[in-house]
Amino acid sequence: MSLLVVGLSHRSAPVSVLERASLNANAQLKLLQDTVAAEPAAEAAVLATCNRIELYADVDKFHAGVAELSTLLAQHSGVGLEELTPYLYVHYEDRAVHHLFSVACGLDSMVVGEGQILGQIKDSLARAQDLHTAGRLLNDLFQQALRVGKRAHSETGIDRAGQSLVTFGLEQLSAGADVQQWARGKKALVIGAGSMSSLAAATLARAGVAEIVVANRTFERAERLARILSEGDDTDVLARAVPMDSVPGELTRADVAVSCTGATGLVLTADAVVASVEGRTGAPAVEDTAVREAAVREAAATEAAETPLPGAGSAADENCPLDLSSVSSVPSGFSVMGEAAVAGLDAATLEQHGAWAAGGTAVDRTRETGRSGPEADAELIGALAATATRVGRIPERRRPEPVVEVPRPEPVLFLLDLAMPRDVDAAVHRLAGVRLVDIESLADASADAPMAADVDMVRRIVADEVTAFGAAQRAAHITPTVVALRSMAADVVAGEIARLEGRLPGLDDKHRAEITQTVKRVVDKLLHAPTVRVKQLAAEPGGAGYADALRTLFDLDQETVASVSRAGNSTTEKNRGPA
Repeated sequence: MSLLVVGLSHRSAPVSVLERASLNANAQLKLLQDTVAAEPAAEAAVLATCNRIELYADVDKFHAGVAELSTLLAQHSGVGLEELTPYLYVHYEDRAVHHLFSVACGLDSMVVGEGQILGQIKDSLARAQDLHTAGRLLNDLFQQALRVGKRAHSETGIDRAGQSLVTFGLEQLSAGADVQQWARGKKALVIGAGSMSSLAAATLARAGVAEIVVANRTFERAERLARILSEGDDTDVLARAVPMDSVPGELTRADVAVSCTGATGLVLTADAVVASVEGRTGAPAVEDTAVREAAVREAAATEAAETPLPGAGSAADENCPLDLSSVSSVPSGFSVMGEAAVAGLDAATLEQHGAWAAGGTAVDRTRETGRSGPEADAELIGALAATATRVGRIPERRRPEPVVEVPRPEPVLFLLDLAMPRDVDAAVHRLAGVRLVDIESLADASADAPMAADVDMVRRIVADEVTAFGAAQRAAHITPTVVALRSMAADVVAGEIARLEGRLPGLDDKHRAEITQTVKRVVDKLLHAPTVRVKQLAAEPGGAGYADALRTLFDLDQETVASVSRAGNSTTEKNRGPA
C-alpha cells in the first residue's frame, strides 16, 4: 500500500484561497484523468467539498508523488504552485487512512460531527469508479471510510457535538434564537438544487417556514426539489420552482435566502441585494457605517490622549512659586498645576502652589503660625484641597471614555451562503438591514465550539479501524502469493497423478480417486500451517516482506503472482459499489 493524499482545507488555508482553488465537476474529472496518466499514480480519487479539496492516489514513489499531485492541483485549480504550496498538507499510508476516516466521521469538518460528508465521500468514490480511476486500494479505502463514518454516528453521540453546516448556519442567522421559532412563517428562497441546497430546503421546511421558492439553472431539477418538498409527509410547506432569472424579484419577497450553487462568479451582488431590500422596505439600503464611525471616534480619542499637555517649565507655568527643578522628574505631559506634579513636596510649598493656582498671594504659613510638623502639614494640605475644589482640576491624560456603539437596525433579509466559491458578495456584510452568514463567518463562529465527550469515542473508533484496515491490506498483499503457491502445489499433484497413471495403466477409477485425494490431503496439510501463519505475520507492521520470502523459497513465478492480483482487481471492479 502506497496511499498518498495531498490537499487543502479550512484548517490549512484561508477561505479566499479555498474559494479560488475550488474545482467544478468538469475540472474534477480532468484532474482524475491526468492523475492516473501521470507516472507515479496508479489510482486516483478527488474529494471536493465546500471547505476542502483533496487528491487521493496510489503511488509507487513518495517524493515524486507529492510533487506530481501538488503540481496537478495547482494546474487544475488555477492557483499558482508557489502560492498554493504553503496551504497544502500531505498524508501518507496509515496517516492518509487516518485522515480520511476522521473526515468521514465529521472530526475534520468545520462543524464537528456533521453527516453531509458521508454523501460527499460516496459521490467521490462513484465518480472515480465511473472513470475507472479507483482500483482495489481506493475502492477498499473509501468503502471502509463510509462504514467507519456510519459506525461513528450509530455507536456514539458525535451528532450532538455539532450540527450540519446548514443547521449551524441557520443558528448563526437567528443570532442564538430558537431556529424553529425564528423560521416559523418566513418565506424562503433556495438558490441551487444540489445536495447542500436540497438539505437546506428540507431543514427550512422542517423548521416551519411558510413558503420555499427553489431557483436553479436547470429548471427541471428545481421542479423536482419543489415537488419533493411539497409531497413530504413531515412538512406542509408550500414549495414552487422558478427559473434563475426570477431570483431578483423573489429576493424582494423573501425573508431568508440560502444559496449554494456551483457558479464560479457571484450569484447575488451587493447591488442586487440593495435593490431587493429597497424593493421590500421602500427605504434606501445604505452601508452600515456604525462600526466604521465608532472606529474613527476611537482613533480620534486615542490621538487626543497621546497629545502631550504643557510640561513643567512651559509658558503656562510662568511665575509659579515652585522650584521647577525639584519637579523635573514629573512625567512629560503633566502640568505643574496638576496634582501629579506636586506629589512628594512639603506642605508649605504645597500651600504656596495652591495660593498661586488660585490667583492669590503665596503665604508662608509656617512663619505666620509659628507651627510646624504633622499638624501644620495636615492643615496646609486641607487648605490646598479646598483651593483645588474651588478652582477645578487641570485636565490630565485620561483613558478615553467608552464609545457608545450605535446598534445595527434589525435585518429584514437573512442570507446564508454555503457555496465555495462564494455566491454572495462579501460587501453585503456592510449593508444595513441585511444579515449575511457565509463560509468564512461560519468558520470564525465554529472555531471555539465546544467538543462533546463523544468525540473521544469516535477518535478511538478511528484508531481501531485504521489498524484493522492496515492489517487487512497487508494480509491482502500476500494473498496473491499464497494463491500462486497453492496453484503451484495443485499443478505438482496433477503431474504426479498423471505419472502414476502411466506407470499403473490398469488402475481402476476408485483407487485412482483415493490416491489423488490422499496426495492432495498431504499437500494441503503441509501448506496449511505455513500459509495461515504467513497471513498472520503479513498483517502485522513490517510484514510485507513475507510475500517476497515465499516467492523466493518456493521459486514462484512473479508473473503468476501478478496475474492473480489482476484477476482479483477485475473481480473487485465487477462487484464495486459504495457501501
